[in-house]
Amino acid sequence: MIDTHCHVHDRKFDADRDAVVQRARDAGVAAMLTVGEDLADSRRAIESARRYGLRAAVGIHPHEAKNAPADLAAALRPLLREPEVVAIGETGLDYYYGHSPRDVQAAVLRAQLAVAREAALPVVFHQRDAFDDFTAILRDEWRDGMRGVVHCFTGTIRQARTYIDEFGLCLGIGGVLTFPSAGELREAVRAAGAGKLVLETDCPYLAPVPMRGKRNEPAFVTYTASKLGEILGLPADELAATTDANARRLLSL
Repeated sequence: MIDTHCHVHDRKFDADRDAVVQRARDAGVAAMLTVGEDLADSRRAIESARRYGLRAAVGIHPHEAKNAPADLAAALRPLLREPEVVAIGETGLDYYYGHSPRDVQAAVLRAQLAVAREAALPVVFHQRDAFDDFTAILRDEWRDGMRGVVHCFTGTIRQARTYIDEFGLCLGIGGVLTFPSAGELREAVRAAGAGKLVLETDCPYLAPVPMRGKRNEPAFVTYTASKLGEILGLPADELAATTDANARRLLSL
């Protein structure tokens, strides 16, 4: 299995990061993408990726958009030269918290999409309570051949089909799928089918059942995989092979 969205460089893992990575490998997690949330955090992601043989994404989370440098492309380009970096992100829009003004979030998202086009790298998206504005920006900025994933997808059937059919995006499926309240998400996943789904943890956040309430970690992706296979009616080996193949195409692994 591949964890396509984690934050193993997060400070919450400072005390036992070696053990966390080893538990993931013991659980069958073959690759992990550790994802930056601002420039400093992206550098930490690269350092962890280098140390543990992982891959990294670098970018500015919508919460941090207000602190983005004026010339974001110039700030990101040196990070893109690092061999561990395989994606831009996470970037997007978050209207739930509104930690950055909406117009600033939009400008920073557009800037990162321009960098992704220039560098021919996939994009890791964060979208919360901003579907209409998010897809409007994609319609302006997205080009044929671009690749991306809407991480922590928790949307409707209509949203899933828009992401997949209109933009060719993958959907990142994490621990929320296992929550008792996630009936609508399970319906959307069933309607989407396995062809554009990838697994993720978003650790240290959103631990799946039966680990809910604990610090999440990449090894716990197995619980999400089990639930996803159950929903789609796929045996474990077929589910893992399909989501792995999707992840490898997405991230050029």
